[in-house]
Amino acid sequence: MTTSTTDERLMVAPDDGRVTVDGPVGVVEKVHGRRTNGVISIVEHPIAPGVLVPPHVHQDFDEWSYVLAGRVGARIGGQEFTGEPGSYILKPRKIMHTFWNAGPDQARLLEIITPAGFENFFADFGAMLRSGGFDPTRMVELGAAYGTTYDMTWVPELEERYGIKLMS
Repeated sequence: MTTSTTDERLMVAPDDGRVTVDGPVGVVEKVHGRRTNGVISIVEHPIAPGVLVPPHVHQDFDEWSYVLAGRVGARIGGQEFTGEPGSYILKPRKIMHTFWNAGPDQARLLEIITPAGFENFFADFGAMLRSGGFDPTRMVELGAAYGTTYDMTWVPELEERYGIKLMS
């Protein structure tokens, strides 16, 4: 019989990870950038039905999303589509994008972020939520600290067309 131990730097079990945001769009940190020498970070996003993430632009980060469960709608620049499990959604830096749960059940995304670093925004955002709730002004400030800006221009149209609501 062989006994093995798991090196936490080399494997993340299905239920492992640190919940940094607990809400309608959650964040479970699976791999922090310090484990990859800053190359990538990986988080999971559980997304409640009908929830829209605020449209935003990252100056320094690309996001590579893999749909694990549910149906995820996305708008990236001028393109819109819905990803089913097994779909990849690429959200390049410097292009405005948003995503939402397009189905009746909870959705889940696996998000690979390059380079690493934006996982720290999620930790800071989660701390803000735990200390006083959602504060749009503070969210904008946090985003700016990570090279991310928000633009709510698309929100009314997307909410009306898809019957979704902006997270709060």
